[in-house]
Amino acid sequence: MSTVGLPAWPVLARGANNLWPLVTVRSLQYLLNAHGAGLTVDGLFGAKTDTTVRASQRAHGLVVDGEVRQQTWSAVIVTVHRGSAGPAVQAVQDQANFRNGRGDGSLTLQVDGVFGPRTEAWVRGFQSAVAHDVPGFAIDGSVGPMTWQALVTETLSG
Repeated sequence: MSTVGLPAWPVLARGANNLWPLVTVRSLQYLLNAHGAGLTVDGLFGAKTDTTVRASQRAHGLVVDGEVRQQTWSAVIVTVHRGSAGPAVQAVQDQANFRNGRGDGSLTLQVDGVFGPRTEAWVRGFQSAVAHDVPGFAIDGSVGPMTWQALVTETLSG
């Protein structure tokens, strides 16, 4: 699922993940919750997140090591689009707020888990910006594997 022009999927594991902002671990936690995990989304890769990652790896026939690499990301991502609802949509909205933070506490999108017109407009804008650097990057308003990879690798952040 790696795409030419996008950074490699983040590698996350229990403990400090200093190479990645907390929003990356929060996205993982939201995605695990989309599969029924019930984690507290706090951006900290602690014991409960580790246990949940290992259970997901076991359920998908992956190496059970607690390290979130490309195969684990691929197993937990959920494609979302307008009309979708739930924790995976919250991850997208959280990523939007991380990128567009104004430093004044205001949010770009309400993290309500509802993929409505504002979330779709933000996704399309993000995809359009990524498409300038990544040939063939789809601008379809849907958050599938390529868009998830761009989101969790912090493409266009900062």
